[in-house]
Amino acid sequence: METNMEKVPGYGQDPFCDKAKEKIKEACGCPDGEVYFLVGGTQTNAVVIASVLTRYEGVLSAVTGHVNAHEAGAIEFTGHKVLPLPQDNGKISAADLKDYLQTYYADGSYDHMVFPGMVYISHPTEYGTLYTKQELADISSVCREYEIPLFLDGARLGYGLVAETDVTLKDIANYTDVFYIGGTKVGALFGEAVVITNPELKKDFRYSIKQRGGMLAKGRLLGIQFLTLFEENRYFEISAHAARLAGKLKDELTKMNISFYINSPTNQQFPILPDDVLDKLREKYSFAYQARVDETHSAVRF
Repeated sequence: METNMEKVPGYGQDPFCDKAKEKIKEACGCPDGEVYFLVGGTQTNAVVIASVLTRYEGVLSAVTGHVNAHEAGAIEFTGHKVLPLPQDNGKISAADLKDYLQTYYADGSYDHMVFPGMVYISHPTEYGTLYTKQELADISSVCREYEIPLFLDGARLGYGLVAETDVTLKDIANYTDVFYIGGTKVGALFGEAVVITNPELKKDFRYSIKQRGGMLAKGRLLGIQFLTLFEENRYFEISAHAARLAGKLKDELTKMNISFYINSPTNQQFPILPDDVLDKLREKYSFAYQARVDETHSAVRF
């Protein structure tokens, strides 16, 4: 509200966005990176993936990955196929990735198939699980061996960074070609900050944002939020607060002898509860259905 009467350029070229970009690049340890602001996660995934891939390429993702399991086919709507990989607790492995690529090239008619043009991972995953630094390094190594970009979905990145982990924001900038820092799920009204570290992917990215409806005219509203989040460590403090509350919830459920579908270290928790209990909870509370466990129990996401 304080900036409503200020006259600044639109489309993310205002002083607030400029300052926020510098704060983010400093936090990521990538002064030569480029930062772009978009509005939401699905939009960001679709814009980034479509900007990287050529017409005949697809994106490799865990079968449980957000771009494969959710988003209403947004990636396919851009004209690109999602190529599913096996998952273990929501994560892909470097070994499975390399096996897929070796198998692809071993087929003499691979030019009749969708070309695996990039790799998509999320941190945390759909199961709230986290990659280790070594796992990221190994996946990155395979991607660089086969010269395909690695893209990390960071819609919930804050929660991954404040958990018990050896992965830092600088590690993510180092091992990926492009990633984004989610604001929407970490307290912002809306907004995701795309960070491109690979120089080859920077060219013309603003055209892709504009073409796909992702360029907010009142761009300062994004810049102000990310500037505020990255001042005085707020992004990490807000994430840590949410993680503490999720931990408290998990502890109390554990005391009640409730078991969990996945052992998640982040703010996504997956208790297994009787269906009749879930029916009562639905009267007052919101949660996401995860999976049927047996005839009378289901796993849900709090």
